[in-house]
Amino acid sequence: MEIACSMQQIAPVQTADLLRHRKYSTYCSGVSAEGSWSMRVASFAFLLIMLPIALRAESRVLEVGPGRSLSLPSAAAAVAQSGDVIRIAPGNYEDCAVWRADGLVIEGDDPERVIIGNRTCLGKGVFVIVGNNVVLRGVTLTGARSADANGAGIRAEGVNLTVERVRFLRNENGILHAGIGRGALIVRDSLFIGNGSCERACAHGIYAGPLELLRVERSRFLATREGHHVKSRAYRTEVLECDIEDGPDGTASYLIDVPNGGAVLLRGNRLVKGPRSGNRSTAISIGAEGVDRPTPEIRIEGNVLILEGRYRTVFVTNHTATPAILRGNTIPDAVTVLRGDGRVISAGATGR
Repeated sequence: MEIACSMQQIAPVQTADLLRHRKYSTYCSGVSAEGSWSMRVASFAFLLIMLPIALRAESRVLEVGPGRSLSLPSAAAAVAQSGDVIRIAPGNYEDCAVWRADGLVIEGDDPERVIIGNRTCLGKGVFVIVGNNVVLRGVTLTGARSADANGAGIRAEGVNLTVERVRFLRNENGILHAGIGRGALIVRDSLFIGNGSCERACAHGIYAGPLELLRVERSRFLATREGHHVKSRAYRTEVLECDIEDGPDGTASYLIDVPNGGAVLLRGNRLVKGPRSGNRSTAISIGAEGVDRPTPEIRIEGNVLILEGRYRTVFVTNHTATPAILRGNTIPDAVTVLRGDGRVISAGATGR
């Protein structure tokens, strides 16, 4: 007898993200008697998997701010339990917090009016995120400093972190993802201004350790100091539709650095190398510190490079043995498009 089953989406959870934040039901017709037991077992297993997701919709909401139940983000972090939603009201919070619970959603009312920082927890960051599967959105993190000159707006130590509409202003690192060897760091619609330092070991706009995926989407980087705007040791690195600019005073080294190889997709970015760049040799560097991971593809497509300094440079320097495919990029005449293995397809020139 033929068995027909389907999965129906019932309703998305308002504050959730990806599959973790949807509830589903199943129905089957034409189930034989012989198959009914197996189907019941399968249904029970499905419920065990989906029950935590359903319960997520009933999460506690912790309110933070003047006149609310918790006065500071750190107070919320101290009592937060897995699956809680933390809502932070507008205000200037001279504070830092260590978030240990899993599955948190931490959201500010407005990233320009929810400003947190000028303190560093555990010598690491304004927000130290230890828990797994955390979403952070709608805040400004600023002024992270530490004794080792490696303080971060976010120090990420868990598995799977999503950052949306967050401003990182004048930290040593904007985001520092510490050596978790699995999961993803997703950054969307965020702003990084004046981060970076090479006072000791270099700090960057974003530094990602050897996680499975770094994806940065529709974000802006400006005036990074000494380090790189984006440095990724992830097994797959994607930078999509971003604006990465030294500006007149920025002293960043590379615009994008992928020092150990890995799969690379850079698409639709506006890239501006400025007059005070700390390293004029190249805009994008891949594999410069030794290739120690599989590098199945390097695709660099539809980007625009602007050179504002009076010097010659290289758009992409590829130190790996994987041919880089450069397609449809717009590059100034004074710039060498590719150094290393690969090919250039339909590159345009700006004349600058």
